[in-house]
Amino acid sequence: MSHSQEEVELTRDVNATLIPHGEEFTLGSGEKVTITHRLGGNFTVMTLQGMYRIAAKDADALGESVAENSAKPIKDNSKPASTDEIRENLRAVFDPEIPVNVVDLGLIYRIEIEETKDRGRIAFVDLTLTAPGCGMGPVIAEDVKGKVLELNGIDDAEVEIVWDPPWSQDLISEEGKMELGLL
Repeated sequence: MSHSQEEVELTRDVNATLIPHGEEFTLGSGEKVTITHRLGGNFTVMTLQGMYRIAAKDADALGESVAENSAKPIKDNSKPASTDEIRENLRAVFDPEIPVNVVDLGLIYRIEIEETKDRGRIAFVDLTLTAPGCGMGPVIAEDVKGKVLELNGIDDAEVEIVWDPPWSQDLISEEGKMELGLL
């Protein structure tokens, strides 16, 4: 992961999400942005108007190559993904304001897989956020769902944002605390 900040000019209009409010905006071609984080394939950028998240699929607008996620599991006929494999895949999901993945931040409270007749294997994930007012919740939840659906034998996923128990820094893993300089 790169920690250097780099100013680039957008090569085309791009949809971006305002952090932390979660509102969608269009950043215009030719606008200068500073890339502050490259997290899970997505980008956190600063402009004079504020901080935004640009999705990995729009990397070309930043002059970056769309990351080929070599870690992405291929859906095949091998054994279906376990809850541990789901948790591991979720290490590629980040809160765009914090350079630590949602697993090491302690934001994933529950992962369960249920076999159903009508919908197949469904993964249920309970996710919390570092702050109740975070407008990025739906964006992070959608990233979590996408990472779960990449896995073999998962037909659907339901991600619920929960507030009980409230998140605290005590839930951050040792790796996360090291990354954040808390150890």
